[in-house]
Amino acid sequence: MHPLLKILTRGTEQVISEEELDKLLSSGKKLRIKFGVDPTSANLHLGHAISLLKLKQFQDLGHQVLLVIGDFTASIGDPSGRNTTRPLVPKEQILKNAQTYTEQAFKILDKEHTEIFWNGSWFGRLSAEELLGLGRRVTVNKLLHRQDFHDRFTADQSIFLHELFYPLLQAWDSVMVRADIEIGGRDQLFNMLLGRDFQKEEGQNPQVVITLPILEGLDGSRKMSKSLGNDIGITEPPKEIFGKTMSISDWLMKRWFLVLFGEEVDLLTNPMEEKKRLAEKIVTLFYGKEEAIKARTEFERVFSKKELPEEMPEFCFSQKQMPIVELLVAVGAVKSKSEARRLITQGGVSYQGKKVTDIHDCVEIQPDAVLRCGKRFFARIKPSS
Repeated sequence: MHPLLKILTRGTEQVISEEELDKLLSSGKKLRIKFGVDPTSANLHLGHAISLLKLKQFQDLGHQVLLVIGDFTASIGDPSGRNTTRPLVPKEQILKNAQTYTEQAFKILDKEHTEIFWNGSWFGRLSAEELLGLGRRVTVNKLLHRQDFHDRFTADQSIFLHELFYPLLQAWDSVMVRADIEIGGRDQLFNMLLGRDFQKEEGQNPQVVITLPILEGLDGSRKMSKSLGNDIGITEPPKEIFGKTMSISDWLMKRWFLVLFGEEVDLLTNPMEEKKRLAEKIVTLFYGKEEAIKARTEFERVFSKKELPEEMPEFCFSQKQMPIVELLVAVGAVKSKSEARRLITQGGVSYQGKKVTDIHDCVEIQPDAVLRCGKRFFARIKPSS
């Protein structure tokens, strides 16, 4: 057994197969590790970091990462794990998102050992005859055995024809980039195994498939997702990443340590200190050790010592008084007046150190007044000079 096999498979859910991976590692050749992403939204979050960290492990051993940007497949929409058809994302938005995706991915990946492919470069040239040729390789019966398609079909929910082509296209990507290994979430298993089949048919060695766990979001129950509002974006400010991490449950902290960093944590030790260590490691991933230490220091100042942050945004207003609900919206603490009213009712708003309890309150615009909303939002309010 290759000495690095256990290290590279630590934290994975499934490897198909370990024997094949062992042979690849023992061959001594520079391996090609594929990871595909459809840029359907603008930013990556911590859940995406699981795959990026595993890719970085391979890079650190001298192997090449193949980052396949699905500019073509994003226009179809990945049906994996979905019970409805994804909405169409405009081409211009896909290209814009792809730019931010690559910039963010290189917060973890080594750019020099990463090759970027756009699957539109080969699918955009595909003729109708060639596309139908792909369709002849897989039966509808096989596609309907895929869990999400099976569930939707059984529940008499719509499945559009273009969605059935998605697994075929992702699988063909593996042929085009000649992948030795493909890494992805467990929801991508069907597509990645289909890639093995296509490679065999094309006379290539079938890729090893590695599935990784899906990271639960801040709520501890559902998959991390920007649309669910339970995510940590990797471009968020360090203190925001640190604060959000500190808000998770002890159970989720243990889970994140294992999934992200392969560490086992004993909850009988000091859970608060362990959570700070986790938050520091996550900030370090994206911003480096110095910023992580600053974020920890700031958190301890505000939440442990009950002091004000050293830095906070400042807002100036010409009026002498302002309804608290309007003030919260004006400074960006909340997105709507209804959200502002809800936070006030829950006791999450204070002004000049006093909790605001009445949603109809008007507050004085005073020099250097401090507004606090929730646990992490602070703003300094001043009258216009």
